[in-house]
Amino acid sequence: MNSQQTHKVGFLLALPPSHVGASTVHGLAQAALDAGHEVYLYLIDEGVKNMPTEEYRKLAGTGANIFICAYGCQQHGVPTTDVDPNMSLCGLVVLSGLIENCKPFLSFT
Repeated sequence: MNSQQTHKVGFLLALPPSHVGASTVHGLAQAALDAGHEVYLYLIDEGVKNMPTEEYRKLAGTGANIFICAYGCQQHGVPTTDVDPNMSLCGLVVLSGLIENCKPFLSFT
């Protein structure tokens, strides 16, 4: 019997793929998934530039719940015509729900 408690782990990422924080969030999210936790990730500001990367597409394909700020995509010129079906475009109301329901919730800005 597995006595490990499952958590809803949330991340806010506002950093572009070139920033070390983007790879840190990816690694932490993958580790949380590997440990059996539910993972929720909200990409905002320059963080939306991670949406089309292979690393984040794989993360979504392995069970991470990834939400992308539609306004951020518009502001940073990230096309939304080919969004991975495992990711969701949304607004800030989703972010407030994640902050409220995920423990822990980590912000990388």
